[in-house]
Parts: sequence; structure tokens; C-alpha cells
Amino acid sequence: MRNDYDQKLIDLMTTVRKKWLQQKSLVEMSFEYDEELIAQKKIAEMKYFFLFREAKARNIKIKK
Repeated sequence: MRNDYDQKLIDLMTTVRKKWLQQKSLVEMSFEYDEELIAQKKIAEMKYFFLFREAKARNIKIKK
């Protein structure tokens, strides 16, 4: 059961990381300062690092 939840956490981390990198890319490509875009990027980044800390606390190893 633990392995199932660990795999779900890994899958969620992958999804959230992709979203964070997309938001980061949008901010870098934008010509104008957009507070909403920057806020969305920060939220996505915080979500990823929250999940990263959870994975680290659970000693999850991601195999490539």
C-alpha cells in the first residue's frame, strides 16, 4: 500500500514540476511585468518544493 502512495506522490511531483517549468517559461518569455503570472509561477514552485520535502521525508527514491 505504501508503494502505491509513493508512486502517486512521484506522479504528482512530475505533473507539478512540469506546470512549474511552464509557468517559469511564460514569465521569462513575457515582455511586460505581470503580477498574476509571477504569482502563479511562485505558487507552482511552492507546490513542487512542498511535495519534494514530503518525498524526502518519506525516503522516496525516484528511479530513471
